[in-house]
Amino acid sequence: MKADRSRLVAGINPVIAALNAKAGDIERILVVEDTHNQRVRDIELMAKDAGIDVVRTHRDHLEQLTGLESHQDVVAELGGQASLDEDGLESMLDALDEAPLLLVLDGVTDPHNLGACLRTAEAAGVHAVIVPRDRAAGLTPAARKASAGASEILPLVQVTNLARTLRALKERGIWLYGTSDRAESDIYAQDLKGPLALVMGSEGEGLRRLTMETCDFLVSIPLHGAMESLNVSVATGVCLFEIRRQRGPRG
Repeated sequence: MKADRSRLVAGINPVIAALNAKAGDIERILVVEDTHNQRVRDIELMAKDAGIDVVRTHRDHLEQLTGLESHQDVVAELGGQASLDEDGLESMLDALDEAPLLLVLDGVTDPHNLGACLRTAEAAGVHAVIVPRDRAAGLTPAARKASAGASEILPLVQVTNLARTLRALKERGIWLYGTSDRAESDIYAQDLKGPLALVMGSEGEGLRRLTMETCDFLVSIPLHGAMESLNVSVATGVCLFEIRRQRGPRG
């Protein structure tokens, strides 16, 4: 039976992050039987200390399992759900003791971009990342690996109707800031200290029309060179760290 790749964590740093953040969710860890990587051997010891089964296998098997050549000789198999749903998002927001900061990705399809956005969002103190369930990248091994472990720390919420979810956020008093190169105001001219969701568009098309119309504000990133746009993960980093600058350090 083919494994559910959304529950596979490949690579040394992502597996270590999973062990530190959610060891109880790991069903087993697979390692290449003839690995010479000392960090992989350290992971074996960590897993055994946590009571997690370690299975030795062939390198080709891990490549076939994950679809990655760069699995770094170690893969963790998770149990349970790969991401939160709408109810999980509501519960998470109810439990916060500070103004929510969310990242919404409207149709980002490249798993490497998703992983990079997760890594940036976790570093910026985002509480959760929201993505559509369809026509968007999910938590594949490639996305998890690109996140460098952030996917094991930061909740990813997959929703069936993004516009409905955005309206629900607005009803909770969360302001929606969408990014568009057609916006009349730039990100640096905004007051970004309150409850906020940053809404980023897809790699090629940007925000969909309905998503754009649902946003409370549209902002742009001023560019000063010949390039007309930024990669979505880079643009996400620029916006999130301006929000973090205005809010100050967490805690």
